[in-house]
Amino acid sequence: MREVAILGVGQTQFGELWDRSFREIGIEAGFQALESSKLSSRDLSALYIGNMASGAFIDQEHVAPLVLDYSGLSGHHFPSVRVEAGEASGAVALAQAYLAVASGEYDFVVVGGAEKMTDVPEDRGSAISSSTMDQEWERVFGASMPALWALAARRHMIDHGTKREHFARLSVLDHENGSKNPLAHYRNKITLEQVLGANAVAEPLGMLDCAPSSDGAAAVVLGPLDRARKFTDTPIRIAASQIATDTMALMHRRDITTLDSTVLAAKRAFQRAKLQPSQIPLAEIHDSYSIAGLMALEDLGFYQKGEAGKALANGEVGIGTRLAINTSGGLKAQGQPFGAVGIAQVVEIVRQLRGEAGARQVSGATVGLAHNVGGTGATSVVHILERVN
Repeated sequence: MREVAILGVGQTQFGELWDRSFREIGIEAGFQALESSKLSSRDLSALYIGNMASGAFIDQEHVAPLVLDYSGLSGHHFPSVRVEAGEASGAVALAQAYLAVASGEYDFVVVGGAEKMTDVPEDRGSAISSSTMDQEWERVFGASMPALWALAARRHMIDHGTKREHFARLSVLDHENGSKNPLAHYRNKITLEQVLGANAVAEPLGMLDCAPSSDGAAAVVLGPLDRARKFTDTPIRIAASQIATDTMALMHRRDITTLDSTVLAAKRAFQRAKLQPSQIPLAEIHDSYSIAGLMALEDLGFYQKGEAGKALANGEVGIGTRLAINTSGGLKAQGQPFGAVGIAQVVEIVRQLRGEAGARQVSGATVGLAHNVGGTGATSVVHILERVN
């Protein structure tokens, strides 16, 4: 197995992109990544695309060769592969591409993630999004994604003394960071009072605890680390790429306040990277709901169970502290196009490690972590990235 580096990155605007098609945004992100890597299309060996539900959202399956075709690259006849893992589709696509390059099977590959979610009515979009749940044992009985995360929130409050305002603060932090990100779906700041006073979705979660449905795409170019200096002055090494899974249904978990898939993916990633959580100053965590982000801080090992809420309340998390999280704005503010989330998180970490994050730059960061979840935790993916000096 050889070392793998990220050579280039690209990302579109996230939001309600009604005037743009799936293929347009996918191509834009891919060409941005290719241009920033200083590679030509002739250098590429494969394309991987993370996408959850193009068939349901836009009536188009077989999207990997579609994007390749409309990029003008179909004449190269190299493999183009779609990967699906719910909201973790992009991160799993990246993990598969990483293995392909690390094994020596391919040299240079483009990994994209894209989703077009806002072209369907809201009730239809909600039903599609909830398809990542166990349909026979959860959805059929009336459960929804926010309802399941609300159950986890309530249990966390009972078991660990977590308060409503603890996880509400994560939404405030996300919007503060998102206000500095020109690609974010939402660039407005919000207050704790606004989050606590927002209309209820599933008690104790309100509207401002929930990430939006978004359109958008992101992409990275991977290559062998020993050749990376030919294409970039700041190669970013993938120090670890780990996937773990758990039961589909929340009710089958040993503890619904802990995502064992995240715990195990993180443990394996830290072992592979030879690092400890305390050595990570920068992380993009999966916060499809504010409670999911709070739980992630604990499951990733940054805080003991029951301590993350207090850290958020005390201002111990954020740019300028020991641990800067969701500098992009997270899923809550940057947006949540399912297939693109895992790639966009990595794009943000790369830009931070290269010192290219502008007003939201974390000073001196040389290592960062990206954490992406599918469903309510049936799939979790952790990537650790490191700047190569």
